[in-house]
Amino acid sequence: MNLDDLWSLAVHFASISLLAFGGVGALTPEIYRMVVDQQQWMSGRVFVDLFAIAQGAPGPNVLIITLIGWWVAGIPGAVVATLAMSLPGSVLTYYVSRLWQRFRHHPLRKRIQLAIAPLTVGLVSCTAWVLIRLADHHLIGYGLSAASALIALRTRLNPLWLLATGACLGASGLL
Repeated sequence: MNLDDLWSLAVHFASISLLAFGGVGALTPEIYRMVVDQQQWMSGRVFVDLFAIAQGAPGPNVLIITLIGWWVAGIPGAVVATLAMSLPGSVLTYYVSRLWQRFRHHPLRKRIQLAIAPLTVGLVSCTAWVLIRLADHHLIGYGLSAASALIALRTRLNPLWLLATGACLGASGLL
């Protein structure tokens, strides 16, 4: 365990926790840039694998942060990263929600709400783009990603069926 890595995990995740519109999933491109490109704590492939584990496990999306912390500095890293990602954003949310209620009838509030929705959609779309670029290296992978997106948008099919299909294709060696 390196104290510099723990400090770096705390500072980086505390700072981006304040930007979590749409949750941790919307911050994935920035998290990727930080842990793979900037800090070089892991490869892009490891990042995608940890992301897949976090998404497949029951629980909140913040599990990716816990797994990154664990990868970097073991159990202390997992605890530090998770707390750094959760506490500042939670405190900010508490105070902003109090202020939000206080100004519930102000016209600016509605404008802010209207602006946050496309912002969140854009951030989540960036996440999808980063993950597709990292995970898909063959034409079949790109096709599966495109087909999954279309099916998810056009039908009411449970996404677990799409995940199961991808898992079967991966296990069979096609991806």
